[in-house]
Amino acid sequence: MTRDAADPGTEFLRVARTELSQASGRVVDCLSKLTLDQIWRREHAIENSVGNLVLHLAGNVRQWILSGVGGEPDSRDRDWEFANRERIPAKELEERLSATVGEADRVLRDLDPAQLTEVRQIQVFQDITVLHAITHVLTHFAGHTGQVIWATKHVTGQDLGYYSYLKKGVPEGRDPTP
Repeated sequence: MTRDAADPGTEFLRVARTELSQASGRVVDCLSKLTLDQIWRREHAIENSVGNLVLHLAGNVRQWILSGVGGEPDSRDRDWEFANRERIPAKELEERLSATVGEADRVLRDLDPAQLTEVRQIQVFQDITVLHAITHVLTHFAGHTGQVIWATKHVTGQDLGYYSYLKKGVPEGRDPTP
């Protein structure tokens, strides 16, 4: 089965928007389950708190999609994303991430699929295609989303239920993950 009249570029952009929205929603959901102490918790100095990861995700999306793909000025301070120790409340983190992802969704929605092979300079990279930049953001966001989910499960002891729809028909007591 194929999607009607969807060329590969259009389909890629649709999938990218869907995946970014879903991952962002899960990070926001995790923030809602954590206390301020849990959001900024670090077991060791080398670890990133959930709060720092959220700042980092927003910064990465802003730099790679809004600036690199969309042409907005690049004002990212990557070092600050990790160094910040100000305990920014969950609501403010959620608003920052959601606004950035919303802006990125607009850029991706309005992008002409023919632009996917155009070359951009992002960070120190001279020859990044738009396709590469979007793929980078998706994989980067997914990796840190996994960290946020793990941290949330670790400190709350809760099953977040993101995959409960897959448990239909699984014998009781059996782990359904492959």
